[in-house]
Amino acid sequence: MVQGDDKKAMLCVQTMRNTLMTTILTATITILVNMALAALNNNAFNASHLFSSGFFGSKSDTIFLLKYASASICLLISFLCSSMAIGFLIDANFLMNSHGDFLSGGYTQSVLEKGFTLAFVGNRVFCVAIPLMLWMLGPVLVFLASIALVCLLHEFDYVPKFPQGLKRCTNVK
Repeated sequence: MVQGDDKKAMLCVQTMRNTLMTTILTATITILVNMALAALNNNAFNASHLFSSGFFGSKSDTIFLLKYASASICLLISFLCSSMAIGFLIDANFLMNSHGDFLSGGYTQSVLEKGFTLAFVGNRVFCVAIPLMLWMLGPVLVFLASIALVCLLHEFDYVPKFPQGLKRCTNVK
């Protein structure tokens, strides 16, 4: 066995562990926030006179229900994707660690890719749900949260260009 294979195996285990932990955290947060949102919505009709300013936007029953439903649907989709990702990642972990002739590498890779994709989708839908939750407080917060979300996702998704003056590391010792 080559020394680099041990490092790659450790990296694989750590990546799966970190993805599984963040997916469990995302699923837990989404279901807790959804329950808190339902409790807030239940009590919001009793305290609607507190938010009578035009800054908070329309507070009619239909619009408030639309605001709650859109945020709740996004949170539930995020919870569903995260929960399914947990199952796929645990299954992929089991398949990687089991030995036998009945396992094929293609099936294990497919299960692993489904797990990572569902974790990614669950995380992104949760990020989209945050401005929708702030929509209950008014249109200004939605606008600010949407701008912040676009900037944050741009930082997550795009790798900056490597500076020309520095040499790239080609081998790790």
